[in-house]
Amino acid sequence: MAKLTVRDLDLKGKKVLIRVDFNVPMKDGVITDDNRIQAALPTINHVIDNGGRAILFSHLGRVKTLEDKATNSLKPVCKRLEELLGKKVLFIPETRGKALEDAVEGLKDGELLMFENTRFEDLDGNKESKNNPELGAYWASLGDVFINDAFGTAHRAHASNVGIAKNISKTAAGFLLEKEIKFIGEAVNNPKRPFIAVLGGAKVSDKISVIDNLLNIADKVIIGGGMAYTFLKSQGYEIGNSLVELDKLDLAKELLEKGKGKIMLPVDFAFTKEFKDEKPTHYGPITAIKEGEMSLDIGPKTVELYTKELSKAKTIVWNGPMGVFEFENYAKGTKGILEALAKNKDAITIIGGGDSASAAINFGYEDKFTHISTGGGASLEYLEGKALPGVECVSNK
Repeated sequence: MAKLTVRDLDLKGKKVLIRVDFNVPMKDGVITDDNRIQAALPTINHVIDNGGRAILFSHLGRVKTLEDKATNSLKPVCKRLEELLGKKVLFIPETRGKALEDAVEGLKDGELLMFENTRFEDLDGNKESKNNPELGAYWASLGDVFINDAFGTAHRAHASNVGIAKNISKTAAGFLLEKEIKFIGEAVNNPKRPFIAVLGGAKVSDKISVIDNLLNIADKVIIGGGMAYTFLKSQGYEIGNSLVELDKLDLAKELLEKGKGKIMLPVDFAFTKEFKDEKPTHYGPITAIKEGEMSLDIGPKTVELYTKELSKAKTIVWNGPMGVFEFENYAKGTKGILEALAKNKDAITIIGGGDSASAAINFGYEDKFTHISTGGGASLEYLEGKALPGVECVSNK
């Protein structure tokens, strides 16, 4: 069923609660990647341009101790948001209370405020993360309507999404959440075919349910990254010191049997003796691995094979790198997949969040794809076919 979106609402003069995902990486108080802030700008601008009074809030990191609280204030994020908007954003260093309430009441049409990290409420009994009913009702009382634009937390029922939605008359999706629902949801429910899923990353265990679900709907499932070695080991191959989950060998074998030829595994690898960013000692099939060696990336023949397969696709979903892409010498597989997706102009190309999104952005492919998801865990659960609480709580049209 279609969800209500921010464009469906009359916003003029309304106090508009906007749950954004500003959980950005920071080092020594400095934001190192503002992609999530930039992704929220269309929704924020729409609200203020249409006379809404924007009340922004987000979580940042985990807050379990007073030390966490001291290093996870949203104040630097608010400053960066001001720079990007070119507009004053009033920062309230509280999550509740008179100062916040007075600031909200003092807002005029087209003005903005941001209040402090919602997870500061977790210091007292995990009230945010456990969807405390009183907290959700309190935050809802601050606004007239609620816009959820935080896909990164959509797989969790928190006070700042589900809790507010339960206590307010209208909840709508922001433009970012709308895009996530459209592209990932349609890829799972009604993909243009051929539909190919590319799955990498370290562990089969992280993506068991994703692989299982995608085997029912994808035409091919391409495997790379550390999880490939568990699949190979389950087939009886020696994999040396490569990453493996020995307790998941039977499961890997079951997935291969269920796939009936749908699963594609790498045919060559980049071998080395040490986990260092040094040139591979040699490339070859898994049978060429020598004692004491490990593989840290897929090889050139695999990139060629996967590129050929991906060129036929009309829908591609990619989640997880092909190797240790943080090492320049073992980023070739991940870059090869990025290039293959970028070249296929006829396909809907969707990059899952987390490491896949980081690789796409860091290697300069940010503008080459149909959609880059902002939520790693949320996109994975969506690909599993699960209902996401942060999406379900949005009002239906």
